[in-house]
Amino acid sequence: MNSISRFFWFCSGAHLSTLEKHPTEHNKYIGIGATIFFTGLFAALSGGYAMYFVFKGDVSAVFFALFFGLIWGLAIFNMDRYIVSSINKSSSTNKQILQATPRILLAIMIGMVISRPLELKIFDKEIKERLKVSYLNNQRSKIDTLNAAFGNKYKIELDKLNAAKAERDSLASTIKLDRQKLNFEIFGNKTTETSGVMGYGPYAKRKEAELKQREQNLDTLTADIRAMEKFVDGRKQFDGLMSEKLYTGKQLDSLTSIAGFADRNWALGQLSFNTDGTRDTNTAIAVTFIGLLFIFFECLPVFVKLMSGIGPYDRSVENLETSQVHESNKEKDYEIEVVDGVHETRVSTEIDRRKRKLQQQIYQD
Repeated sequence: MNSISRFFWFCSGAHLSTLEKHPTEHNKYIGIGATIFFTGLFAALSGGYAMYFVFKGDVSAVFFALFFGLIWGLAIFNMDRYIVSSINKSSSTNKQILQATPRILLAIMIGMVISRPLELKIFDKEIKERLKVSYLNNQRSKIDTLNAAFGNKYKIELDKLNAAKAERDSLASTIKLDRQKLNFEIFGNKTTETSGVMGYGPYAKRKEAELKQREQNLDTLTADIRAMEKFVDGRKQFDGLMSEKLYTGKQLDSLTSIAGFADRNWALGQLSFNTDGTRDTNTAIAVTFIGLLFIFFECLPVFVKLMSGIGPYDRSVENLETSQVHESNKEKDYEIEVVDGVHETRVSTEIDRRKRKLQQQIYQD
């Protein structure tokens, strides 16, 4: 337990030898250190997952994930440790808040960066479903755009084809009615257009000839339509329209499994809205609160340090720093005095040398 406590004290950035002298402060700094440690751990997991996803499918993906996750976790751990340990509790409340403000802003940014990859993993299933819908809509839009462009390019041919199909349908309907009338005439069914006399008479013979002629016309028209459809299909094949089809279930699963970080991040943002554009309040709240949880977790050590009063440990650290500053100033004053003494000695020596030189010149003269 002692080694674990010292480890968390180290994580909190406390002066270990001073903190050991104040047992009442031990639990507070264990809590601060544990929060900083687990924030770094979550950062390592988040960064490692993000890097693994970037290099997914590569043989070295696991190596990159472990390496980057370790570096990222240590960087966040060191930054949090500095942020908490740099708040001076001996300052006034306003000064402490002023000191903590940029650190809180930095903690918010770190919390947002840490939470995003973990949110992507938490909502992985929902993200894949939203990506499938997006891919299908994009494919439909692409096909509609190609059809519109094809329709503008071959408008004359398509108009002729549609007109021929309409004429074929009308002719087929007419043939159906004529065949019914012929049957009524042969079997003696009385209508406004039949004689009502059973048998195959001149009227029935004429109706049958007209019916055969219309059937021949229908066969000719159907052949022309097939030729026009073959031409249109050939143009579609040439323009690449025939190769564009809606994705199947397996194709969608394959696309979502290789989707990039940007696509998944976009899909996560879209989870707050339904496919019809209306807002999905429940999902939006869930995503928001997960992000806020990590932001609060990141800011928690700073808040704990701000809310805690000045304890005996803080007083001891303040006294220790004051004494060190005092000792440093004394050493500096001593160095100045030594330098001044040396300077005075050098000046006196130079004056004596010049006096001796002047006396020698007077003696020689």
